[in-house]
Amino acid sequence: MNQNPTQAPARNYTGPFITMVFLFFIVGFLTTANTQFQIPLQQTFLAGVDNLKNTFSTMIIFSWFLAYPICGGTGSRWISRYGYKGALLLSLLVMVVGLALFFTSSLFTEKFPDATLSLGTASIPWGFFIFLAGSFVLGASVTILQVVVNPYLTACTVRGTQPIQRLAIGGSANSVGTTIAPYFVTGVVFAGLPMSEISIDQLMVPFLGLIAVVAVVYASLYFTSLPDIEGTRIDRSEANAATDTNVWRHRHFLLGVVAIFCYVGAEVCIGGSVNVYAEKLGYSETQFVLMVTIYWGLMLIGRLCGSTLSKISPRTQLIVTTACAAVLVALAVIFQNPWLLVAVGLFHSIMWGAIFTLSVSGLGKLTSIASGKFMIGVFGGALFPLLQGFLADSFGSWRFTWLLVLACEAVMLYYAIAGSKVKSIPESK
Repeated sequence: MNQNPTQAPARNYTGPFITMVFLFFIVGFLTTANTQFQIPLQQTFLAGVDNLKNTFSTMIIFSWFLAYPICGGTGSRWISRYGYKGALLLSLLVMVVGLALFFTSSLFTEKFPDATLSLGTASIPWGFFIFLAGSFVLGASVTILQVVVNPYLTACTVRGTQPIQRLAIGGSANSVGTTIAPYFVTGVVFAGLPMSEISIDQLMVPFLGLIAVVAVVYASLYFTSLPDIEGTRIDRSEANAATDTNVWRHRHFLLGVVAIFCYVGAEVCIGGSVNVYAEKLGYSETQFVLMVTIYWGLMLIGRLCGSTLSKISPRTQLIVTTACAAVLVALAVIFQNPWLLVAVGLFHSIMWGAIFTLSVSGLGKLTSIASGKFMIGVFGGALFPLLQGFLADSFGSWRFTWLLVLACEAVMLYYAIAGSKVKSIPESK
């Protein structure tokens, strides 16, 4: 049995590679579409929350990313039991359930407008909590998709590419989805109406349309050949010793999870809340929607450029990008300029691929297990935005909450310089 995926027998992985890239697009589109509901839901579901709107609206992001640490292991188990294709098909079924809950939240609120929960002086429709449940379930489906896609793109050899390049190409598709998602929410879901005029019933038809699209993707994938890749997943029935599956013994992987925790937290804080920050500073709706679009668009440009950097190591790429991002965030705090935060998108673009590649380096058959454990770090996308929203309510301003992002950049810079060096932690006797 060939244990090294880079030495696998000649097989055409171009088709499966394209499939994974498309699934990366879906991940990016749905993740950003979910975050962009913060302002619309402040105007609809959260109209009666008063001075805690920022905290409650960021719970949408929190519930989505909470799924990553909870469901990442599920993705690994599904790969071990059903293979890559089976795990993908199951994740798409979970995605349909999540979208159905989004639809239900709108329908329930429309039919039962007086069904609310009172928390002190705040009055919250029960439909909001159904929306949060949908956000969690949809986040679970995206988590499992990424558990499959990341190691597959790393291991499926395509002539003329390196693993970090394939992840960059997948990341480019992800960025296409994140770039168009803000305009999908404002232009399609809410038909270009000003935020003050939107109504929650406008969610129904678009989400039914997304359910139909996912159903088509499921049917297409069902009839697509998607071979497993030898040497990238472990049969748990063969793992007799604890050391066989203890990926945490690998120090570079452990610190990689910490780095991705900070990366996703920083990425989502900016992508999910820069529009809210800009609104508070007096920017127009057109401007703050444009900011989000440019932020994700710069990530697309950066990933397209990153897909050509075959001669620059992931470590070097990560050092340069984290240093530049830290400088921009610091300047954004000093000058209270959200456009500087937008510019960080260019440097955030290749960080996911660089951190993942460095984290799973040398793990061999533990790669699929590591991919599931790696998703624990994505919880940063839940925790940091929620903490930032709470601080914004406490301070009465978003300005100094961006120091959280600066701290995240510092942690990633440390990982790039020292933490990513391959080193295993000795077992305790």
